[in-house]
Amino acid sequence: MKSTVSASVGYRDDLLRRLKEPEFAAGYLSKSLEDDEATFLVALRDVAEAHGGIREMAKKTRLNREHLFRMLSKTGNPHLHSLRQLVGAVGLKLTLQPA
Repeated sequence: MKSTVSASVGYRDDLLRRLKEPEFAAGYLSKSLEDDEATFLVALRDVAEAHGGIREMAKKTRLNREHLFRMLSKTGNPHLHSLRQLVGAVGLKLTLQPA
């Protein structure tokens, strides 16, 4: 019997591809923020990776690359200004809505 191997896209590759879509990225980040700050920062790092990586985001935001790595770690403590710059660089904006 001849076996066929179907081409499949890995989870991570598919996630990064979908995170390029603003609507998907916004939903991903919003949902991660419901968990906790550490989850949100890791999710934001995923979005940054989908949009060219930390080096590219550092260029777009004019933030220091090392600062971005620290900011987007599980223990990061970013300033609101830095978050707004990074979110803006991937085509999103921070907003609030009633709970």
